[in-house]
Amino acid sequence: MPELPVPRIRAARPGDDGELALLDRLTWSHLHAVMPEPQPPYRPFFSERHTPEDCLVAELGDRLAGYLHLGFPTPLDSNRHVRQIQGLAVAEEARGLGVGRALVRAAVEEARRRGARRVTLRVLGHNTPARALYEAEGFVVEGILPEEFLLDGTYVDDVFMGRFL
Repeated sequence: MPELPVPRIRAARPGDDGELALLDRLTWSHLHAVMPEPQPPYRPFFSERHTPEDCLVAELGDRLAGYLHLGFPTPLDSNRHVRQIQGLAVAEEARGLGVGRALVRAAVEEARRRGARRVTLRVLGHNTPARALYEAEGFVVEGILPEEFLLDGTYVDDVFMGRFL
């Protein structure tokens, strides 16, 4: 059996913007997205809210295979001890290769390195693969907003998860 490639995780760079924006569009799905499908003209990937410094990328060989945004849940100083996963995407061809797991683990370590005490996230209730990954990495359900979103004619729960560091 051939050995699977190991994802390399690094901080994003401003020059990754175009490739990350394309990955974001290619992976869009109501399985994880509550916003409408992106349409031209496309916005840049990085913004004031999501800077390269708050984004981890995964590479397999010389190809970008995924990303994770790690931001603050609020702008309040009283909430600075918490980091939040605010986006995770894995390229279709890289799924099942440990990219998502490597990104989540790297995000937990980065949050710890930056002095956080907790990491939180929101995930759609029907996103079973993501919920299983987060649970396997120590996240627990901390709350559910039932039928918070209407996506493609179906009401979907918004699930809050978190873990202490």
